[in-house]
Amino acid sequence: MSFSYPKIEKLKSQKQIEQLFSEGKSVSAYPLRMVYLKTEFDDDTQFKTGVTVSKRNFKNAVDRNRIKRLLREAYRLNKASYFNNISSCYTLMILYIGKDGTDFDSIDIKMKQLLETFSKKMNSK
Repeated sequence: MSFSYPKIEKLKSQKQIEQLFSEGKSVSAYPLRMVYLKTEFDDDTQFKTGVTVSKRNFKNAVDRNRIKRLLREAYRLNKASYFNNISSCYTLMILYIGKDGTDFDSIDIKMKQLLETFSKKMNSK
């Protein structure tokens, strides 16, 4: 798995997002929470991932977009080391549930913790 995050791996389908939030399970490492659901895809992707930040906690779009950029970058850099040994297909949504701003280093550390707990859950099944 490479260090890229191409368009084909981005979660865009409204139908899949609704199914993810209604049937999915979650893991968290505050201030991050990941909702996941085992699914099958028509294309060759193994994961489809989206990121979101609450408008209630961050009123300014500039702040929300910055945190989403940091989340995507942390995911892109760390996904290869945690997802290489998982064979199933998953839909993932990473939510930032904190109420204050942050920097890349803290998000990167929490993203590693989040992906670690997710991969442990998937390998234990």
